[in-house]
Amino acid sequence: MSEVEAPREAPREAPRSAGLMARVQGILLRPKTEWDVIDTEAATTQGLFTGYACILAAIPPVAMILSHLLFIHWTIVPIIVIAVLSYLASLLGVFIVGFIIDALAPSFDGQKNQVQAMKLAVYSYTAAWVAGILNIVPLLGILAIIAALYGLYILYLGLPKLMKSPPEKTAGYFIVTLIAAFIVNVIIFWIIALMTVTLVATAAVSGAAALTSAAVQNGNLARMEAASQQMAAAAQVARVGPSNGKAVAAVDPERLKGLLPDTVGGMPRTELTAQTAGAGGIASSNAQAVYSKDGERVTVTVTDLAAMGALANMAGAMGVQASRQTATGYEKTSTVNGRLTVEKWNTADKSGEFSVIVAGRFAVAAEGAAGSIDDLKAAVAAVGPDRLEALAKA
Repeated sequence: MSEVEAPREAPREAPRSAGLMARVQGILLRPKTEWDVIDTEAATTQGLFTGYACILAAIPPVAMILSHLLFIHWTIVPIIVIAVLSYLASLLGVFIVGFIIDALAPSFDGQKNQVQAMKLAVYSYTAAWVAGILNIVPLLGILAIIAALYGLYILYLGLPKLMKSPPEKTAGYFIVTLIAAFIVNVIIFWIIALMTVTLVATAAVSGAAALTSAAVQNGNLARMEAASQQMAAAAQVARVGPSNGKAVAAVDPERLKGLLPDTVGGMPRTELTAQTAGAGGIASSNAQAVYSKDGERVTVTVTDLAAMGALANMAGAMGVQASRQTATGYEKTSTVNGRLTVEKWNTADKSGEFSVIVAGRFAVAAEGAAGSIDDLKAAVAAVGPDRLEALAKA
């Protein structure tokens, strides 16, 4: 009587209870064992992108938007367009890296498997994407670069496990993959640069960098995951277009104009403008008013980041705190009642800025020459953050 062959164990799916945050923690904190888990998981290229890459890849561009709103102050509309383009370029770059990994596998005695290669590409980018939140504060950008290097180490560990390349050929496989991926990605970002250079040619850079420290507390993980879920909807729109996905509509800029008061601190409104922008099915809107009298001039801006502002909730969850005292003033960054707030004041020329992120999507800022920082705070309060909270829920 012949033996009955035991059925082979089918690749198991990722534990449903693990979730996005558990996978992020696993691949960052224990990559060797996490690759073993990932190796046997059932997956599809589409699922890897829509359920993971499209969410995390949004962190760096959103951080860039917040950085410019809070610290650098370029014109917001071109910055949003640049952020969306960089987001799409990042996803394209990941896909190309996965394709390269799969194509090179036979050359290093590995096994061709497109899904496994895409797992490697997607999950290896985790460190760079998560660390992208540090780009909110300009001086911390170098840490994001260090995190990207750690991502290369994660990729190196995963190559022999997922592509089954012999250990003695892993180093060569890794190096050739990096060279090929670098060349292709340079071409991609060169094209993106050509598309955006005219948008930033006239932008004036102002403001000072601030020192910060940030930590993710266990109690904030749920809030961070909720922000990721919001971004998932936006990512779907960016991937398939607004006709097949539900876009998060930006508030009509004319409606934002209506929130700007007629006077601020006794200064009449002398200018009033509004604009809107969109790319990849993701839109934003902006309204700005200028108030001036007797040498004092204050600019108040309200910006709706719509879907691109979803991860501002993550910035609040980070609990960012910073302060710097100078001979002529101070700078302070803090999270107050879940709202990321920046306060700057120069006593020498009596000028400064007060800005706040409301409802994880609206940025309200007042800057210029005024009697005191309290005048700028009053200008922001006059816009009505509570009214913006209501708009976000509508």
